[in-house]
Amino acid sequence: MTISTELADRDPMAGLAPLEVLKAGMQILVGDRVWTVPADLAASFMPGDKLCPVERTGQVLVIRAEEQAAATEAVDRSERAFRELCLATDDQITGFFASFAERLDDDSVWQQVAEVNAKDVERAAVAGRSTTRLISDDRVRRSMIEGLHAWSHAPSRRGQTLETIDHDGWSVELLFAPLGIVGFVFEGRPNVVADATGVLRGGNAVVFRIGRDALQTAQTIMRLAVRPALIERGLPESAVTLIDRAEHGVGWALFRDRRLALAVARGSGPAVETLSSIASSAGVPVSAHGTGGAWIVIDATATKDDVCKAIERSLDRKVCNTVNVITVPRSGVDRYIPAILDGLGRAATARGESFKLHVTEGSESYVPAEWFERRVPIRRASGVATEPQAETLPMGHLGHEWEWEASPEVTLTVADPHEAVDLFNRYSPRFVASLLSADEATHRWFYDRIEAPFVGNSHTRWVDGQVALRRPELGLSNWQYGRLLGRGGILSGDSIFTIRTRARHRR
Repeated sequence: MTISTELADRDPMAGLAPLEVLKAGMQILVGDRVWTVPADLAASFMPGDKLCPVERTGQVLVIRAEEQAAATEAVDRSERAFRELCLATDDQITGFFASFAERLDDDSVWQQVAEVNAKDVERAAVAGRSTTRLISDDRVRRSMIEGLHAWSHAPSRRGQTLETIDHDGWSVELLFAPLGIVGFVFEGRPNVVADATGVLRGGNAVVFRIGRDALQTAQTIMRLAVRPALIERGLPESAVTLIDRAEHGVGWALFRDRRLALAVARGSGPAVETLSSIASSAGVPVSAHGTGGAWIVIDATATKDDVCKAIERSLDRKVCNTVNVITVPRSGVDRYIPAILDGLGRAATARGESFKLHVTEGSESYVPAEWFERRVPIRRASGVATEPQAETLPMGHLGHEWEWEASPEVTLTVADPHEAVDLFNRYSPRFVASLLSADEATHRWFYDRIEAPFVGNSHTRWVDGQVALRRPELGLSNWQYGRLLGRGGILSGDSIFTIRTRARHRR
């Protein structure tokens, strides 16, 4: 068959046959690197499978045919649901959030969710994987309900006028409108199911994939709470779609689908890096929420009590806004290092654990030697390990995020505030920065110089959409790859919109 020049011009893929066979040793160009097909992949590759080069990381991933089919079918359903949502009323959407919350508040429903979640947690623990974000206890339940009530009371922006420009005999209106289908990939947090439904507030549909450890909990929440609430309020069931497969390839296939209006990735840094690159390569707008780790910078005017309290409060659990790096001015080491160790100790004791301290090379002389000699039990996802309580860390690893399980873990470096800001801007993921200082001029200078979307003057755990803005977040974005265009670092359901322009000629 001959492909016309006109068709080839319109479709750059026209005339290219699908890849059905891989041969060991074949070479594939990935950006400016060459990838060689390994023998085991060549042997397992089947017709319908797809290769997915990831230029940013140099990987070549394989999406199996059944994974691609699952993602495509889910977006098909979500696409139909979005068209129906465009005709739904704001009252229907408001009612959905209220009904969803009522079901989570029903003890008989939550007991079933909790039983399934306990099995998910047990399986993950046996496999040596982290369970801190997987556990859905009553605190998590209350937070989900609170977030859904916030959306049920939040005003809708759909159809609201942003601006009107009058002309002679006519006018132009700028109107908020739904954006479309939001693709959402996240790992071990079942409660994010509730967060993800926030996109409905603006009339958007959502299709998401969750990691294996949390899948059964998420399926139970969908079956007992989400779908019944959608049906009760007359909304399409596929307005919220969970892909019932946990393979990573499903998420990769989802993020390659150009029908997505936005791809939202949450999870570990490497996983989010891969997903972001896949979406970007496919031309899908992406909001990445991966590498975290907050910094606390201390200057010579801070009080020891403020230092101790800020560190203790910033280490109550491991999430992205947990303090990861603490900097101490040289003139204050004698005052502040005991306060830092006290805060670390209090945070660890509250969890019934010991803590782990990493000290950058060149700063170890400021920390008591016995901390490097003492060996303590450190609870990790794989179990309890006996380790030195303090260890040295190369300065080049200053931005490494400690993904601790139960034992608080931080890095300490001795640096005056000007040097600390330079270190943050160079090594950190440019996420959360807090300055402990009694001097207002220093705070103004710090805000102007630090490259972070979230800046505070106390603990770091305030960086949360539901806490700070009283709106459940879909995720937090840092400035790791530059400042964000036209949006803040907190992505919430009502911040996902487009703007339509309508002309009205007066007759």
